[in-house]
Amino acid sequence: MTPEELLTTTRAVRKRLDLSRPVPSELIEKALTIALQAPSGSNREHWHWVVVTDPDQRAAIGSLYRRATHEYMASSGFAGKLYADDPSRAAVQHRVGSSVSYLADRMGEVPVLLIPCLETSSAELPAGNQAGMWASLLPAVWNYMLAARSLGLGTAWTTLHLAYEEEAAEVLGLPENVHQAALIPTAYYTGETFKPAVRQPLASVLHVDRW
Repeated sequence: MTPEELLTTTRAVRKRLDLSRPVPSELIEKALTIALQAPSGSNREHWHWVVVTDPDQRAAIGSLYRRATHEYMASSGFAGKLYADDPSRAAVQHRVGSSVSYLADRMGEVPVLLIPCLETSSAELPAGNQAGMWASLLPAVWNYMLAARSLGLGTAWTTLHLAYEEEAAEVLGLPENVHQAALIPTAYYTGETFKPAVRQPLASVLHVDRW
């Protein structure tokens, strides 16, 4: 793939994750090695990566994710309910909502669950520049997802389990000063029809010099 193709066809994969095909640990480690080339504030590299493959551990995390997702699906902000009065967008939102629901009930069956974490100096997150702090981790997570795509793996960026972050931390045995950022299901995918998503025109969101 060209860089442009990789960047425009790395999509959230939910319904097309292959739940029956094991993923070699070597592929995950290769994707993570690429992920670690991302920038890190002050070159601290305070990131940690929890790779969950044990069936019982996956099931426990999956249960938390399912509970959080079902609560989200009942809310007015659920993706499947957005833009209901806009025919040009409603169908897309319905498909997104359907795939969210599908993954909610199967997260614990995904062969690999990656939980990227950030270590801080204390159990409490520091006040102030949260954007700068998380910027030392999130680009590396996206690097991982791009690398996984290039290696024939599908991923999806999810964060809903963080509604039960403490419970997840207990399942994973995380120290109090290690904070979870996301939950990235990773598996081989089925089909090859990945394509760029329909987005708003750049002109509608571009501001030059000032709003």
